[in-house]
Amino acid sequence: MKSIITGALLSAALLTIPPAMNAQNTSHTNPFFAPYGTAYDIPPFERIQYADYLPAVKEGIERQRAEIKAITDNPDAPTFANTILAMEKSGELLNRVILVFSSLAETDNTPEMQELSEVIYPMVSNASDEISMNPALFKRVKSLYDSRDKIGLTPEEKKAVEDSYKSFTRNGALLSDENKEQLKEVNKRLTDLYLAFNKNLLSATNAFELLVDNEADLAGIPAGIVATAATEAAAKGHNGKWLFTLHAPSRLPVLKFADNRNLREKMYKGYMNLASVAPYDNRPIIGDIVKVRARKAAILGFRDYASYMTDNVMAKTPEAANDLLLQIWEPAKAKVAEEVAEMQAVADAEGKGVKIAPWDYYYYAEKVRAKKYDLDENEVSAYFAIDNVRKGIFTLAERLYGVKFTEMPDAPKYNPEVTVYDVTDIKTGEHVAVFMTDYFPRATKRQGAWMSEFKGSFVDPDGTVGRPVIYNVGNFTRPTADTPALLTIDEVQTMFHEFGHGLHGMLSRAKLRSQSGTNVDRDFVELPSQISEHWALHPELLKDYAFHYKTGKPIPAELVKRLEAAATHNQGFMTTELAGASLLDLAWGSYNPAENETVDVDKFEKEVADRLGMPSLIAYRYRSPYFKHVFGSDGYASGYYTYLWAEVLDTDGFELFLEKGVFDPATAKSFKENILEKGGSEDPMELFVKFRGHRPSVNALLRHRGLSPLDLKQKGGK
Repeated sequence: MKSIITGALLSAALLTIPPAMNAQNTSHTNPFFAPYGTAYDIPPFERIQYADYLPAVKEGIERQRAEIKAITDNPDAPTFANTILAMEKSGELLNRVILVFSSLAETDNTPEMQELSEVIYPMVSNASDEISMNPALFKRVKSLYDSRDKIGLTPEEKKAVEDSYKSFTRNGALLSDENKEQLKEVNKRLTDLYLAFNKNLLSATNAFELLVDNEADLAGIPAGIVATAATEAAAKGHNGKWLFTLHAPSRLPVLKFADNRNLREKMYKGYMNLASVAPYDNRPIIGDIVKVRARKAAILGFRDYASYMTDNVMAKTPEAANDLLLQIWEPAKAKVAEEVAEMQAVADAEGKGVKIAPWDYYYYAEKVRAKKYDLDENEVSAYFAIDNVRKGIFTLAERLYGVKFTEMPDAPKYNPEVTVYDVTDIKTGEHVAVFMTDYFPRATKRQGAWMSEFKGSFVDPDGTVGRPVIYNVGNFTRPTADTPALLTIDEVQTMFHEFGHGLHGMLSRAKLRSQSGTNVDRDFVELPSQISEHWALHPELLKDYAFHYKTGKPIPAELVKRLEAAATHNQGFMTTELAGASLLDLAWGSYNPAENETVDVDKFEKEVADRLGMPSLIAYRYRSPYFKHVFGSDGYASGYYTYLWAEVLDTDGFELFLEKGVFDPATAKSFKENILEKGGSEDPMELFVKFRGHRPSVNALLRHRGLSPLDLKQKGGK
């Protein structure tokens, strides 16, 4: 996913930043107040102390306040340069410190970072409101907006003016003074609630422990996972036992492979009840978030929060997003019935009297895959050591886009496990970007995988060029004492996914900061990431990077064929849980509870599931108390549908590569120039059509997932 500024964590024991950073060193110089003096302006993590953040944020806010005042006090008539570009260039110091702080708050949420977050994020939110509700600044923007067709703007400049005007109006510029104050209070309240939600979620995740003391109960679980669980247990003082957590590399192998049904049930229920039990119960916080969001939408003149959040993206309305999801939902549900029947047949053949329950789904789906396709994930993972997969993503970038990655061993890094690369153009040797990877779970690092930046890109009118510093974060399977990190198929695809986001940031050539890289419509941002996944298991790339970690032999063609045959396995389940979560998210956004109404989270989830006819064996991909995308910030709120919306684009787009050749130079050049380099400088649908030659069709997604489009035809669709 594309990271949104929120809070999460990293292990204090692994920090490269000195332990003394929580104390003020009198000889210490705040590194944010001077040029970094590092290669490519990489933040000097080893010199940053906790005590540096707050002074830098405060000074950054004051400097930006002065820069905005200089714009509004300018007696000259508004121009693009003295208003829009000047606004974009304001806040350089604040931006530098917040990019570092928010990034480490997701991978280093120590108690000190949590304490700072509770002060810094509300402060930054208030400063943002001050700018977005500045009447003199908005007057200048509106002047440009009203005359945008007459003043000789370039297309990207015109779009920047239109986007700026819409941003101001969406943030309260047209409100009365009284309503502006109400909106400020609402925004502050939401910031506080997001912090509380994230803090609860992290604490609840770390509080869960599934401790096994009988080795027989581990039957079926891969040896590498068992070894990691033993290490986890020993670290917590449970020598001779095995400790499993809710982090995906620990949780999913239990659900997929543990023969002990009771163990699977405990893990499943632990995850389903995450952040739903005191003292880390997020349900009351969700109730408050929903109410405050409804209040915000009403103040801004929208019917509900979902209408507000979809108004400025490709979908335009929640109805359009819902319509897309329901076109996918019905075929997915039909596929689930087939999958459950296959699993039940396997269970019946075992003669144990098992009737498939939710905690059996992963386990028996894996058995069906093994039987149907003769595919064992342990056999497959042996070809996907993490260094091999890293070679795969770099080979993809080299062959498609002409860039290479050279490790920078002496570059600053925020953790010893981070690897830093200099990205250069193969033909010219030009520096393109810095890329960092951070792939393994740590106790205080938040779950999931994401991409973000420590520095964006731009090209100023005077010729000044800024190239980006981009990073990918994951929570992949760790190596053991005698085995390298062997990734699951899902982890391989996740690495390619986040690398696609990274390429979007690294290859950007948009001139304006607000339009560079991943600064695009939220329902367009997943296109570069998801299209990259298509190469992960394609035979043309596999032959370049998938080698057995012991023998060094390439992945056999026969195994590749089995992988291809199994590509649509369990897609009914995967699509239903994803579409269900997306529909739940939109339902939350359409809910306008009264101020004195008690929001019953469990009841609301059940009502949505019943209305959709959700299969009883499937839960939402994320239940609300741990749906961080939606309640940990407003980044993906009423927008989780974007993964499927973008999949319509990426599957249709990849069919062009299949038609022309997956490494066809002309097709790759078109994708690079029309999608990756353009950022948000043009309308996203126009960019897609320039690349693809037509508007996308949902049928490409259905074909890719092996779902029947018959229900669409019955509904009058194409």
